Amino acid sequence: MPLIVVTTSPRVAPGLLSRRAWQVLQDGPVRTASADHPHLPYLADAGIAVEVVTADPAALVREAREGTVVWLEADEALMRSIGYAAVALEDPPVIEVVPGSYDLPGARLLDLVAVMDRLRVNCPWDAGQTHESLAPYLLEEAYEVLETIEEGDHAALREELGDLLLQVAFHARVARERSDGFDIDDVADGIVSKLVRRHPHVFAGTEVEGAEEVSDNWETIKAAERAAKNGGDAGSVLDGVPMGQPALSLAAQLLRRAERAGAPADLSAEDAEGVGARLFELVRQAHAAGLDPEAELRAAARAYRDRVRAWESGGASRNGRQSGDGARHTDR
Repeated sequence: MPLIVVTTSPRVAPGLLSRRAWQVLQDGPVRTASADHPHLPYLADAGIAVEVVTADPAALVREAREGTVVWLEADEALMRSIGYAAVALEDPPVIEVVPGSYDLPGARLLDLVAVMDRLRVNCPWDAGQTHESLAPYLLEEAYEVLETIEEGDHAALREELGDLLLQVAFHARVARERSDGFDIDDVADGIVSKLVRRHPHVFAGTEVEGAEEVSDNWETIKAAERAAKNGGDAGSVLDGVPMGQPALSLAAQLLRRAERAGAPADLSAEDAEGVGARLFELVRQAHAAGLDPEAELRAAARAYRDRVRAWESGGASRNGRQSGDGARHTDR
């Protein structure tokens, strides 16, 4: 006779069980050590009696030799104890694990929300954070993600994306505490609605011939959204460009937006003087060539870093290094 262990996912709504799980639970008898197991009310509604007992692996496997026993939920430690108790018997019962529910894609995000709730309440540091105090970490994590992408380190990318995701969850958790605030579901709802609205060729039957038409539709929809926010005034194509971003990426974004609006290419050259104007012109040239100026300059910076390190490891003279000491105070 078997000992049947029915497992469930805490990230799936209670009562949603596989057909096989319902079958074995109905055959019973069913026992669990969790008096507050979320499935108990649903099993009671289905007429399935569940006895709440103290988990005793040795007693369970002995009883299972005489007849079928169904155990609802077992963590890794309990399963290990059940296995040890079974192999200690000369005639151990069959142990079968029946998954009652499976995690859906994205299910672990629910765990992140739960962990963030506990940290916000129980950790003094997490409890004291604000949007303003967290802002530097958001930038730092974003740059660390960028670095792993540039270096092609996909293992590190996974970790850094998790750190960045934490910042989103953290800000949403902080916002939830305000009387006019929002939560992580509102954040997700906003981006889902935006993606659906801006992809009518996927969600609304609009036909497109290629990526260029998709991009054109995107800009048209964005313009309509701006007009709706501004009472019918479409505003400027540059509305929403964050002017506080690094200057190189700022210039590139302004040029992209202006080009989409049909602005003349020579606007960037009008009354242009000084180093800033020359830098802006370099960004314009990179844009015209289909290059990302930020990525190009970062690649050049990395190459320079590697050359300096090679020079250092190549036995540069002590005097040679010291000759630049007088200028080091400027590198701060």
